[in-house]
Amino acid sequence: MTGTGHAAELLWRAQTYVAAAQIHLHDNVLLHRPLSPGDVKARPAGHWGTVPGTAWALAHIALMSGTGGTELIPLLGAGHAGVAQIAAGWLTGHLATARPQFPRDERGLLNLCRAFPEVAGLGSEVTPALPGGDFLGGRLGGCLPFAQGAALAAGPGRVIVPILGDGECETPATAAAWLAAHAVPGAPVLPVVHLNGFRMGARSLLAGFDAGALAAYAAGLGWHARTVTIPDDGHDAFHAGLAQAVVDTLAGRRTVLFMRCVKGWSGPDTVNGRQVLGTARAHKTPLTRAATDPTQAQALEEWLSSYRPAELFTDSGRPGPGLAAALSAAAWPRLKARCPVPAPRVAAQRRQPASFSEAVTTVVHDHARAGDFRVFSPDELASNRLPELAGQPWTTEVLAEEVLGEQLAGFNAAGGRGVLISYEAFAPLLATGIVSLLKQQRMPGAAPRPSWNLLLTSYGWHNTYTHGDPSLTTMLLALEDPAVRVLTPADPARLAAVLDDAFTSTGQLNVIVAGKHPLPAVPADTLHEEVTRGAAVWPHLSDAQPPVLTVVVCGDLPAAVTAEALPRIRAELGVAVRVVSVLDLTVLGDPAVWPAGLPADELDALVGEEAALLVVTLGHAAAIWSLLQARVAGPVEVIGWRESEGPRSQEGTAAAAGMTTEGLLAAAGRLLKARTRCDSW
Repeated sequence: MTGTGHAAELLWRAQTYVAAAQIHLHDNVLLHRPLSPGDVKARPAGHWGTVPGTAWALAHIALMSGTGGTELIPLLGAGHAGVAQIAAGWLTGHLATARPQFPRDERGLLNLCRAFPEVAGLGSEVTPALPGGDFLGGRLGGCLPFAQGAALAAGPGRVIVPILGDGECETPATAAAWLAAHAVPGAPVLPVVHLNGFRMGARSLLAGFDAGALAAYAAGLGWHARTVTIPDDGHDAFHAGLAQAVVDTLAGRRTVLFMRCVKGWSGPDTVNGRQVLGTARAHKTPLTRAATDPTQAQALEEWLSSYRPAELFTDSGRPGPGLAAALSAAAWPRLKARCPVPAPRVAAQRRQPASFSEAVTTVVHDHARAGDFRVFSPDELASNRLPELAGQPWTTEVLAEEVLGEQLAGFNAAGGRGVLISYEAFAPLLATGIVSLLKQQRMPGAAPRPSWNLLLTSYGWHNTYTHGDPSLTTMLLALEDPAVRVLTPADPARLAAVLDDAFTSTGQLNVIVAGKHPLPAVPADTLHEEVTRGAAVWPHLSDAQPPVLTVVVCGDLPAAVTAEALPRIRAELGVAVRVVSVLDLTVLGDPAVWPAGLPADELDALVGEEAALLVVTLGHAAAIWSLLQARVAGPVEVIGWRESEGPRSQEGTAAAAGMTTEGLLAAAGRLLKARTRCDSW
């Protein structure tokens, strides 16, 4: 075995020992004496099966990173690989940096074993507080497209190495991402597929392929495959295969490294007479009763002793000379922004755009000139009246929203800025990835990133029955995550302004809903107030006296319908009316939850303390109710998207939801009657 192979073997043994120890042990964490029942956790918890292969890959990636001027940045696709990540973090000292109670000595390891699976708020799965945690592995399938996006912004001399499970390869996002690599040519991504034969509870499909079938599968998708079997081929063979795969990747040859190993390898073969090794029983800890079952206790001691911890650690629990040398030779780089986010631009400095197309195209081109901006979109840019964005070197088009969302998230993680442009109807496909992204941003150790931006067009009011679904924004507002903003610009000038603001923001999740169809423009007098405050009274549509009825418009179609309905509302109901534009829906919410939420006195001043309130919105009425709750005293009615019984004309769809002059007039009449009843009480 070469020196590098020996170093990898030491790193692998140390990671795997610490992982198994933190799952099972409560005391005697270095096996200074034979295990006793009090040394073992009564209820061990954790995921063991993926540890041996993950630790093997991490050891070799860390030892190769930095050699020849190339950094290898690992990403962990499986959240259950967090056990191995935490073990590596303790060995390298990164865990002690994040949590000082876990130093690299016996006390630190004892604290870690006792803390697992909580680990002082870091949890037991992949965490952004440690190397390898730039992708949150709690959602299977996203790691490969995330790596592709990260590679687009990571800079020269870096290769992104996602470690994927074989079950993960059965997910739609991963399956589509093999093809999506053709849409991001030159992005240096080297996937390592961990073929241990099983998902959580059954055999995986891909692991049933032999080497020839794996090569053919990869080749059919445009990838060159290398297959290594561990531990049979040994550390030197794996390291050589990884090195050649890196060379091929940097040369522009899409390469995947299949790493075949037995599920739970190096752990117990059988437990109480049942086969564990190479079965789904190895997924979680196979020894659940070692504290009370003498047979399991003996198996646990033999298992832990097989890693020869006395050769790895000193009596005080610090890395021994060999392990210390291996650790010093390893590098653990992470994704990070390489250039600052430019200063915000102000849309008002440009000529006011006359259309949706002009607003989006102009702002995107301005930001793309900085060199760190990309557009991600399904093959629908021309349909969305944005043909000038298609075919640009900074545009990626793949017909899979889940893949695009992960690519944008990876691009952000490496410091890039961008936007995903799609139809509102298909946006719910992004929900799982978005929720995971928001979780990652809230977790300890998460690094600041440029905002994740989503521009949704062609909502159902202007399209067919199958293309109407505003569910994503409803779900996001229900999360009550302060990073979320739902923006509904009323015209192209406001759209340009919010795009400018979103593209230069940090740490937010901006969802912008705007129609591609022509609608009347709105005076720009209040544009600055709407962008900075999130809402404003529209003087051109409002009466001077205090309002009896206030109409809140959220978006371009509500603005147009309200303007059409106001003459009849005034003529037939004879009341003072105020119109308020809400550009950021979260201003309606509780400021204790939403950063842009207006305090009670400001909200009352905006809409009129004694006015009846009619809210006209592009999305579900439920989304508005989740924000307003009991924030206003007077009667409230919300007109928004409503599912019809089947296909209808555009006019019929709007009429069924009440989004017409007649619908607004009827709602206003009901509100005024309710207000009169309230006054009489």
